Amino acid sequence: MVTTLVIIMAVLLLLGFPIMIPLMLAPLVLIIVYFPYTEPFFLVQQMLNGISTFSLMAVPMFIFAADIMTRGRTSKRLLDFIGSFVAHIRGGYAVTTAVSCALFGSISGSTQATVVAIGRPMRERLLKVGYKDSSAIAFIINSSDIALLIPPSIGFIIYALPSQTSVGDLFIAGIGPGLLILLFFTIYAYIHARMFNIPLAEKATWRERFYHTRQAALPLMFPVIIIGGIYSGFFTATEASGMAVLYALILEVLVYRSVKVTDIPKIALSTGLVTSAVFVLVAGGQAFAYAISTAQIPRMIIDNLLGGDPGPIYVMIIVSLFFFIGCMFMDPIVVILILTPIFMPAAEAAGIDPIHLGVLIVFQAAMGSATPPFGVDIFTASAVFNRSYLDTIRGTPPFIIMLFIVNILLIFFPQISLFLL
Repeated sequence: MVTTLVIIMAVLLLLGFPIMIPLMLAPLVLIIVYFPYTEPFFLVQQMLNGISTFSLMAVPMFIFAADIMTRGRTSKRLLDFIGSFVAHIRGGYAVTTAVSCALFGSISGSTQATVVAIGRPMRERLLKVGYKDSSAIAFIINSSDIALLIPPSIGFIIYALPSQTSVGDLFIAGIGPGLLILLFFTIYAYIHARMFNIPLAEKATWRERFYHTRQAALPLMFPVIIIGGIYSGFFTATEASGMAVLYALILEVLVYRSVKVTDIPKIALSTGLVTSAVFVLVAGGQAFAYAISTAQIPRMIIDNLLGGDPGPIYVMIIVSLFFFIGCMFMDPIVVILILTPIFMPAAEAAGIDPIHLGVLIVFQAAMGSATPPFGVDIFTASAVFNRSYLDTIRGTPPFIIMLFIVNILLIFFPQISLFLL
């Protein structure tokens, strides 16, 4: 059964079908061939159930808020604010890139949106102060990883569906690992700047800093509202998504007036297109999970890989490897939906906290999305910056090493993600 499933998906992907086709067709064939007494209509029910979860409503809302902010002035104000304080230090513009990606991640929850919003203006600044283009692009791509860990992460919302865990708890748990990545990248930015003798930027005056702080004050309230509201229990993660849209509209339409009311339908259409793709993947992932569960494929894999009584460290290493490799080749949403039901029982049996497991899994999604050969952020950056594939990935090895170190720390020190809960 496993062989049949793999062959069908591989053939369809090689023929050029989009991922949602093999994701839905492969389980349908599996049910018809091996379980003829099971009605195929059950797959349709599973697909509908997969996209009927209340917490999934947060996805289009956060995407809509991010689209509004991206069209407006938020990213530039954040860059100017951070740069006024750190751009003059050694590696300051690279640090500005990492911090700006973290802050914009608290708005978008998407690595690709962060590459687009922060990457375009930041690449010009990095090149201007003496960075090689490959280094500048590598800083942008890998700093965007932080966006998938800092709330409101879409990756955590997707993981919460098959794992039945709290989205709010996942959001809070992602803060520690996100800040740890930021610390590693900041140290590397300083070392890199000294090694390659990157010139120092001009130091901003306190008057300029005050001006940029005032300009960025309202965008900086965005993570305060989202994280503070969830952490205090004032509203749920799904309700926070509605607040995000409201705040984005007030900020960009009424206060800055950088987005016109007539632009809202176009932005909403763009959000709808992205959301529909996400929901189709979620529905297909639910059907796939139902089919492999019926075929008891998770049990076979667990018995072969995690037979006996494996300890939590071993289980987390296996989970990390499978999810990382999967996210290197496929959309992270698909990987999370397919593999989570497979490894969840083994993780629970090993005593791994499901929230920490979620952080570890989404961390692999962040790593994989920026890692060759097929990380989605690599192709996003290649298109946005109009650079070749090889130029885009040339500067990534040091970041992959740092992310692997962080991954090891997460495996051996779960409190990095759980200390705020």
